[in-house]
Amino acid sequence: MAQPSTPAGPSYSLFGGPVNSGALSAPHGPLLLPPAPSSAATPASTSSSNNTFVMPNSPMKNRAMMDGYRPKVTRTLGQRPACLVNASVTYCGNNQIYAFGGFDQYTDEVYNHVLKLDLVSHQWSLVDNYGDIPGVRMGHTATLYEGDKLLVFGGENEHRTYLSDLIIFDLKTAHWTQPQVHGPIPKGRARHAAVLHEDKLFIVGGITGHDNYVLDDICYLDLKTYTWSRSWRFVGRFDHSAYIWDNRVWVFGGLSEDMDKIGDLCWLDLKGSPAFESPPQIGSASDRHAGMHRVGGSPRVPYSMGPPAVIGASGYAANSRTAQVNTPSFQLKTYAPMAPGAISALKFVSGSNVPSQGSGIHFHVYSSGTLLDFVTPAATITSKECSLSALDLVALRWQKLAEGREIFKPGYRWHYCTMNEDGTKAWLLGCPTDAANDVASNGFEEYLSDIMEIDLRRYGFLGNNFDPEPRNQTRPSHNTRAREQPSKGLGLDLAKLFNQPPETGSGTDFIITAHADDAEDEDGTSSGLIRAGEASPDQNWLAPDAPTSPPIHVHKLILQARWPHFARLYNAQMAEFHTKKMHIPEPYSVVKAFLYYLYTDSIHADDSATELSDVAGLLVMSNIYNIPHLRLLCVNRLSKELDVEHACIIWYCAGLANEEWLRKRAAAFCLTHWGRIVRTEDFLRLPRSALVELSQEIDMEGRVVGGDELEYVDGYRGRYDSCIARKDSISSDRTQALPSDMEDSEGMDIA
Repeated sequence: MAQPSTPAGPSYSLFGGPVNSGALSAPHGPLLLPPAPSSAATPASTSSSNNTFVMPNSPMKNRAMMDGYRPKVTRTLGQRPACLVNASVTYCGNNQIYAFGGFDQYTDEVYNHVLKLDLVSHQWSLVDNYGDIPGVRMGHTATLYEGDKLLVFGGENEHRTYLSDLIIFDLKTAHWTQPQVHGPIPKGRARHAAVLHEDKLFIVGGITGHDNYVLDDICYLDLKTYTWSRSWRFVGRFDHSAYIWDNRVWVFGGLSEDMDKIGDLCWLDLKGSPAFESPPQIGSASDRHAGMHRVGGSPRVPYSMGPPAVIGASGYAANSRTAQVNTPSFQLKTYAPMAPGAISALKFVSGSNVPSQGSGIHFHVYSSGTLLDFVTPAATITSKECSLSALDLVALRWQKLAEGREIFKPGYRWHYCTMNEDGTKAWLLGCPTDAANDVASNGFEEYLSDIMEIDLRRYGFLGNNFDPEPRNQTRPSHNTRAREQPSKGLGLDLAKLFNQPPETGSGTDFIITAHADDAEDEDGTSSGLIRAGEASPDQNWLAPDAPTSPPIHVHKLILQARWPHFARLYNAQMAEFHTKKMHIPEPYSVVKAFLYYLYTDSIHADDSATELSDVAGLLVMSNIYNIPHLRLLCVNRLSKELDVEHACIIWYCAGLANEEWLRKRAAAFCLTHWGRIVRTEDFLRLPRSALVELSQEIDMEGRVVGGDELEYVDGYRGRYDSCIARKDSISSDRTQALPSDMEDSEGMDIA
């Protein structure tokens, strides 16, 4: 490869410091490329002597110009809904949120209005709707189906009687229809959970009966035949959340029969149970036994002529305003069998990352096989005490993604949360707490006057369109690497050809080299790594003259199709076009993982997970070459697998890649586990400037706590050999007088 002359501005590798650029040589004048991503501050430069374009190899490092991500609160316009409680708020695609039903907190009036919020114009509007318009209701569920239908089930009406009807709202035509259903219709209920899976609408729990009996059942409606399954016993609670992932129904949160907030996680295996995998039979014995309860079996009467009165234990017509007669609620508890499949439960007793369900207003949504817990401000807690936490449903481990001050703007209360089907964005709907800023023309506050959009991709969430990761048969240890789902189809076929010499028949026609990983310098350090104690602020982990790695055999056609930077430079017919070779001045393992990603769209390689240090390097390369999907894969994995061994390199590379949220998380982790972090190999290899910068992440008043004094904070911060007190930790004027309830302030207190 032709070496460029010294550029006007230095170029940097992903580990910082000047190195030789991996640019391609232009044979006929300088190559003019589009501007580098905004995160790359080093300007592109050309050499007048050999007409070589030098690409900046490092993004901006001046964090004084950067602000961490914080969701934006927007005031809505138009026909803002009244103070709606127990309404359904659903994101329905096309940048639209629909609200239906609910009751007014001040007047107790129950509604059947349909309201729409346009997320582009932030305008609320009342939707004119037609057809079998349902009666008023609250505590129901509305589930998006096939992208253009809302499945509304259950709830309670103005008589405080419980409903069990299914009504479908067509978003395109604004028409309501009530399909004819078959099978044993479940008991009427409200404040239950509904979740869609493989054309089945699962209904879990809720409350029913004159005494607000808490249901502990699960059933489903087959949407292909509109046939109800029988009900099985599962877990009793209401106001909870439900999610189906990895062939399991997951239930979290909610209230118990004693009105206690529940922090247990329960799940039911669906796989291998014919009752869940096969559609319910029409005309079965259970269907005939429940025939008297059918809604669909009754003749439809136009709403203008007055709805028919339906009396029964379960059935309730959509338009009926007649009081429902419920059979004694003990029947379900007595006769319903346990659900087929294994039922499991997990109680989170305590932990610094476990969100306490007993304080604040919680919203639970699910994305990428992860439960998200938004702890939002309430009358008893401020935004400082709030948080965003995530529970990995594979590892069953909680992590705190962000503190409340990083998400919630002071002076607001949030009342509803909804998420898009992809699981990449969530919206909180609420209102200001300052009455002067939130008084409508009628003098009442509006619960849905403001909206906050949260981009979950900022926190590394891949979304729900990715297949679940393979589950280990044994519980993973703390050293186990969660593996990304291997590539399938074309990606798997291409992986078999990756890095195979041409003589094997692989068809590879291009060679990539990098810095050797296992080479040793004269002082004995490997890969050109410098000792941190001898590093100057401008030095680089990788020496400019680091030995070259073995060749990596690739197909230039794949690189052209998958790597826009390579395509632009190669199409300009630089020197590499003729030599069919290119050198990338980064570690061999990182470059190999990067090329493997270009082949497979995956950072899983060779039947084993790529090391976290290499994933950290990939994160920086995703920033250098502006590859958003690779960036998302890296942030997702690094945030989930943050550990003592790799925390330093994750912090360092997150800073280089301008991933401020991940950098803050890694820095906090390093300071919390400081005694172990300073003894890791990655810490000892950090450049001196990075060591100083990491040390300065601590608050000005922070100090090392150890010895006898550590006993005072052992229960508060966990058991460490040594720790550094942060801004919200024990400071020098508090260590002598800790409150007696300090231990109970962390984690969850479950009765």
